[in-house]
Amino acid sequence: MDKLKCPSFLKCKGKEKVTASSENFHVDEGDENQDRGNWSKKSDYLLSMIGYAVGLGNVWRFPYLTYTNGGGAFLIPYTIMLALAGLPLFFLECSLGQFASLGPVSVWRILPLFQGVGITMVLISIFVTIYYNVIIAYSLYYMFASFQSELPWKYCSSWSDRNCSRSPIVTHCNVSTGGEFIQVNISWVDANNFTCINGSEIYQPGQLPSEQYWDKVALQRSSGMDETGVIVWYLALCLLLAWLIVGAALFKGIKSSGKVVYFTAIFPYFVLLILLIRGATLEGASKGISYYIGTQSNFTKLKEAEVWKDAATQIFYSLSVAWGGLVALSSYNKFNNNCYSDAIVVCLTNCLTSVFAGFAIFSILGHMAHISGQEVSQVVKSGFDLAFIAYPEALAQLPGGPFWSILFFFMLLTLGLDSQFATIETITTTIQDLFPSAMKKMRVPITLGCCLVLFLLGLVCVTQAGIYWVHLIDHFCAGWGILIAAILEIIGIIWIYGGNRFIEDIEMMLGAKRWIFWLWWRACWFVITPILLTAIFIWSLVTFHRPEYAQIPYPDWGVALGWCMIIFCIIWIPIVAIVKLVQAKGNILQRIVSCCRPASNWGPYLEKHRGERYKDMAQTEKETDHEIPTISGSRKPE
Repeated sequence: MDKLKCPSFLKCKGKEKVTASSENFHVDEGDENQDRGNWSKKSDYLLSMIGYAVGLGNVWRFPYLTYTNGGGAFLIPYTIMLALAGLPLFFLECSLGQFASLGPVSVWRILPLFQGVGITMVLISIFVTIYYNVIIAYSLYYMFASFQSELPWKYCSSWSDRNCSRSPIVTHCNVSTGGEFIQVNISWVDANNFTCINGSEIYQPGQLPSEQYWDKVALQRSSGMDETGVIVWYLALCLLLAWLIVGAALFKGIKSSGKVVYFTAIFPYFVLLILLIRGATLEGASKGISYYIGTQSNFTKLKEAEVWKDAATQIFYSLSVAWGGLVALSSYNKFNNNCYSDAIVVCLTNCLTSVFAGFAIFSILGHMAHISGQEVSQVVKSGFDLAFIAYPEALAQLPGGPFWSILFFFMLLTLGLDSQFATIETITTTIQDLFPSAMKKMRVPITLGCCLVLFLLGLVCVTQAGIYWVHLIDHFCAGWGILIAAILEIIGIIWIYGGNRFIEDIEMMLGAKRWIFWLWWRACWFVITPILLTAIFIWSLVTFHRPEYAQIPYPDWGVALGWCMIIFCIIWIPIVAIVKLVQAKGNILQRIVSCCRPASNWGPYLEKHRGERYKDMAQTEKETDHEIPTISGSRKPE
């Protein structure tokens, strides 16, 4: 090779060929951006975005919300909230990341005073990443436990106690002693060889084998957050395996994760279809689907404010807006990619997936209710109770239960991994923007180092009190912090930077659009979406309740720790704003005005895309000597 003539598009020195990708192996020679790289294919990006948006909540939260909020009637507020809150924010973040080719922190060159919002997004993503991989570890454990001829939670076993039963348990009854009728507990009856009088029995619900297996075997759950206990070694190993999978998929950044998602993003649909077909053939399936979205639909529920709040909240969290991941993933797009159509496709796919998953879940829950003689309402659960108690219990009753169980938990695994890939990519993209030269040479060690640190931080979540930690982080970090970030994001970009100016930026990428095209987006960005988000935020504060798990309240120090975590995430918003004001020049008013203007290096990443508009802006900044320092430092456009 060293005898060959050096091609014109390579920088050669002597006999050595040096390319952008030789130092930075996550960049290909055909990439438009030779500093950061681009997605290899449009489909890589779309599947990564779908995988990020479609997560565990689509399977274990949306069906439950639909059932409790009027069945099919719930789709009306859900669709309206998609149009008013979800899609506008989704399109805004995709456009922002693609326009500047920067991650969630550095992209705030658009408005330096608000750069702390980007830091808040990344910190919250870090906290969520810690416990989200623990849920993946649970899925791995259950998947491995399913490789048996009979599912271990099918029957009560040596690990269960006397409350383990699928049918109600007799606790007291009346007996006849000396001509008198007295009520005694069943233990006394058995110990003294008495017989209960027919019809006098008092029952209490038994604990399902799957419920006791979850508490006593999988989690080895302690009595509360105060009792940490020991690390559950097999969960720790599953957590390590989960992080190894994530690290292996991301070691080349988007070049490797973009290929993995072809499996992890598509496979869940394959499993959901199989489960739906299997469920539809079972007795009682139609009853379950009827409860979910059919004849049981209750349109009077639409009069209740709680239903609309649930629809807005589900859309907001389901689409993963304000986490930083949408900005990070979109930053690797080519400048003229049609991010508008991408936003429409991903949002619709996400919402339709939620509806589709509900059919698969409720068809099998309907069968479970049928064979147990219960109403569907008695077996419907949400969250962990659905994924690790109710659904495994239903699968255990099916012929070939282990096969269906392996499929189900492998589906949960792939759903979780997709979201985890994007969240870790958010973190590494932030590091890349802050320290570009280090990231070029040390991407693999930095990525694996992040995974190792997050694994160690997550070990507290696989102790015997681990489930309480998982709920604590989810309750505090994944709630108000994200809402605060979203509200400030839309206020900063639309009201301070300027919505019309931002639309001009988008048109630089997509081409000019007619005014009527932007009418809806202006209405949402300027008025409707901020008001909706603020209403959700206020509602969530007013309805705040002390967190608990399994009816066990959290201790005072646990609640205080939760507040400390969320304060730690959002405190950077005022801190960074103060730092920016101190670094600026002039009196206080001039400093505020200066920090509310884009930095001199704001605009398209590559020089060829900046056009006269951003060349003029940079020149004006230099002439007025008001260049604003940024946390991410300067970058030299190509």
